[in-house]
Amino acid sequence: MRAVDSPSLPFSKQTLSNGLDVIVHEDHHVPIVAVNVWYHVGSKNERPGRTGFAHLFEHLMFEGSEHHNSGYFPPLQQAGGVLNGSTNTDRTNYWEVVPTSALDLALWMESDRMGYLLPAVTQQRLETQRDVVLNERRQNYENRPYGYALMALTSVLYPADHPYHWLTIGSSEDISAARLDDVHEFFRTYYHPGNASLSLAGDIDTARGFELAERYFGDLPAGRAPEPVQASAALDREQRLVLEDRVQMPRVYMAWHSPAMFSEHDAELDLLADLLANGKTSRLYRTLVYEERLALDVSAFQSSRELGSFFLLAATAAPGKSLTDIAAAVDVELERVADEGPSDAEMERARAQTEAHFMYRIQTVGGFGGKSDQLNAYNTFRRDPAFFATDLARYRDATAAGVRDAARAYLRCDQRVMLSVVPRGQPALALSGSNPVTVG
Repeated sequence: MRAVDSPSLPFSKQTLSNGLDVIVHEDHHVPIVAVNVWYHVGSKNERPGRTGFAHLFEHLMFEGSEHHNSGYFPPLQQAGGVLNGSTNTDRTNYWEVVPTSALDLALWMESDRMGYLLPAVTQQRLETQRDVVLNERRQNYENRPYGYALMALTSVLYPADHPYHWLTIGSSEDISAARLDDVHEFFRTYYHPGNASLSLAGDIDTARGFELAERYFGDLPAGRAPEPVQASAALDREQRLVLEDRVQMPRVYMAWHSPAMFSEHDAELDLLADLLANGKTSRLYRTLVYEERLALDVSAFQSSRELGSFFLLAATAAPGKSLTDIAAAVDVELERVADEGPSDAEMERARAQTEAHFMYRIQTVGGFGGKSDQLNAYNTFRRDPAFFATDLARYRDATAAGVRDAARAYLRCDQRVMLSVVPRGQPALALSGSNPVTVG
């Protein structure tokens, strides 16, 4: 299949005197503008005993700042806009998509919370949002079937002092113990122009975009560049764990350390995840779900991260089937792909799916994954908003031999974590040799 030419994502970039990167992309098809701010801070910038702060600020920054000390959603929604934000291990982002007439409002509000948030972060507001986060943690992890699985995996994949040891939402104990002074200091360290990137995309002239960025953000003080985070982790043997949970069917998780985001073999493992377990034509779906009826479902993904990634594969046992049989079938397929590599048809399908995902992300100017978000992502992690074409080329240029080599190098049976999640009171359903793991 002949790949289409890489789409054009033209932009202009300037850096204000306070260190804020400003990126402008013109798209005059619809009278809307996306305002997108990335801070290069995530849960990896926290430390043991002080986890969950980056995610906590995702909440606090929607609650008000010094000159607009109330919720951020009502005024922007009343102006016809939509807005949201998210946090992960490596970054935090906030975005609005507004009618062109409301651009000044969106920029003023973003600049006010970047420069003047802390006067509005009172003890009462901290306690309110702390309760919100703790409730979110209960809903998304503690009370959700298999919700503790990722906690169990990361706690073994990474040592206790590694910044990927804990989940982005943080531990309940740390969130409950967060002090106002610690929270304020975290904000002063990471949420300032020198650690941020502003992207404007849509119905705006480039010169006007830079003029507005200077007007609203130019007088904010430059912060000190945060110290870079460095950490590594490795497994020297297979570790088997069992977690009893409120689930009906056993599930097995397999996790391996894998290359960092954008590094060699990162793209190949992305493609490998697709051809192994994503879609009804994938190898493991055909084997485990369709042919042998061992599993109800199977999935895999390369979790690309800044310091180092992990590759995760999971399958839920069908009624009456064992995790032992599932694990054995998975190992046969892993050995086969490491020995023979994928077929040309599998490579074509995986590349086509990946290219479709790339194109889908830039169909809109804003939101999660839109043009403004992509420009900011590449600027934050690569210092190059033009990295889109290079990133896509990593997948287009990937070969079957490269995918085979990635499988050989990283998906080794003697360097992984095997987690069995089983119904409470039935530890015998776990893989043999599994040790109990406790999370909370």
